[in-house]
Amino acid sequence: MANRRVVGPMEPLWPDGAPGALGSEPADVPTIRWMLPRESVATGATVVVCPGGGYVCHADHEAEPVGRWLNTLGVAALILRYRLGPRYRHPAMLKDACRAVRVARWRAADFSLDPSRVGILGFSAGGHLAASAGILHEEGGLAGGDDVERLDGRPDLMVLVYPVIDTVGPHAHAGCRVMLAGPDATEEQAAALAVHRRVRQGAPPAFLVHTDGDTGVPAEHSLLFATALRAVGTPVEMHLYEPGEHGYGLAPGDPVLSDWPRQCAIWLRRHGFAR
Repeated sequence: MANRRVVGPMEPLWPDGAPGALGSEPADVPTIRWMLPRESVATGATVVVCPGGGYVCHADHEAEPVGRWLNTLGVAALILRYRLGPRYRHPAMLKDACRAVRVARWRAADFSLDPSRVGILGFSAGGHLAASAGILHEEGGLAGGDDVERLDGRPDLMVLVYPVIDTVGPHAHAGCRVMLAGPDATEEQAAALAVHRRVRQGAPPAFLVHTDGDTGVPAEHSLLFATALRAVGTPVEMHLYEPGEHGYGLAPGDPVLSDWPRQCAIWLRRHGFAR
């Protein structure tokens, strides 16, 4: 592997079937794909990647291309295709995300990776999922599960790009609220999914990216989360760019927004993840 990257096949996240699966169709089988950096640049760190899509689809430009970028930093990527609504509701997606973190730790020795350096990165609804894994990870495990489930599902850091955070306030994302909790959810049920309201001491460090021009998911989502993290003493870095609509991914070719991957790489180096 010294002179090439290794991209593995898609494989089921739960070899014996996902908990609460409603069938065996592709929509019922969350998957993962390993993308490993060249051995000569590998740092031993892993980041689980959660593409966005409003919890109704997976945005391809926020998946494997992000894995390739992480590989250039020496970071292994684990691309997660989690279960979606309206077929599935919370906590199915959370269980998938925390399982992916646990699998990264379980398989670390197979790929010469460090199980104590496993982060998570998400865009939009995938950002909500990544933040949920960081904050609500204790709710994302299975009592009496297999050996993988006995590992820690808390990621060591979070990278959140134009994330959905709020599900009940004036800037709440109605679509994600419905996909997660259903159209008849009570305010109490929806509030439990507003991640900034659930932040406690011990939350993982976070790097957040948003634009002032985002009308799909207003910047208030990231601002609420950053404020909540700072209130409990969690290190947080946030980049709020002026221009830019929702969904730009790595923003290749954009003279302004293409700056965020560079800034994130600096932050990942600071936390011992990137080369």
